[in-house]
Amino acid sequence: MADAPDLLDRPDLDGKIVVVTGASRGIGKGVVAGLARLGASVVCAARSDDALQALVRDIETDGGTAIAVRCDIGEERDIQHLVAATVDRFGGIDALINNAMTPTREAFSTSSVDQWDESMRVNVRSLYLFARAVVPLMAERGGGSIVNVSSHAAAHETSPFMPEGYLIYCVAKAALERFSTALAPEVRSQGVAVNALRPGAVRTEGTEQEFGDGFDWTGWQTPADLVAPIATLAALKDSDLTGRVLDVAGFGKTWPEPAAI
Repeated sequence: MADAPDLLDRPDLDGKIVVVTGASRGIGKGVVAGLARLGASVVCAARSDDALQALVRDIETDGGTAIAVRCDIGEERDIQHLVAATVDRFGGIDALINNAMTPTREAFSTSSVDQWDESMRVNVRSLYLFARAVVPLMAERGGGSIVNVSSHAAAHETSPFMPEGYLIYCVAKAALERFSTALAPEVRSQGVAVNALRPGAVRTEGTEQEFGDGFDWTGWQTPADLVAPIATLAALKDSDLTGRVLDVAGFGKTWPEPAAI
């Protein structure tokens, strides 16, 4: 896929207020810039304040609207501050993209309970805390959308192909998906859609560092390739496209169904 796909076929997010966690690099950085180009007012959240400020400057230079809020998603007070800062600046929240996570990699034989607990606290508990904070705000606006960025690592079928050390990561992503499908019916009456999205293999700063020079990136996507599917989900309001585990590879093919949007 091209590094900068045409934005014209993507949803109009004009007036939408979208919070993106993990926005300082990788998938989050690419997606938040794309959402801003589609008209969304974006809230860039991550732990790296300097990187966030630079990102906001780039978005504003490009004509977009953005603010930066430092947030460690493992800390409840940071989540509360992020939500409060968003409401204070923009008046509400229409969509939340839960993209941040701590990618624990450790073989079972050498892993620790502390590593397990840290992953569950940051990667799973945060989903619950965010939902508690944003669902009432979305309901006040007639609905909204929560997009939880997952991974094919959550699927049982991928186990034979996963390298050693991804046990904790796989469990966290599986929990994210089950949280999404279980929460969706409970908040459907409030107009809030909740979906998990598997982006596939994405070339980012992190994967470049992991796999090194000379790696064959054929078939890998870039963060820019994820803007269209994430924007489509972010635009949902009082939608029947909810409670799903969706694959980016199926975007425009198996989803979205016109009747569900």
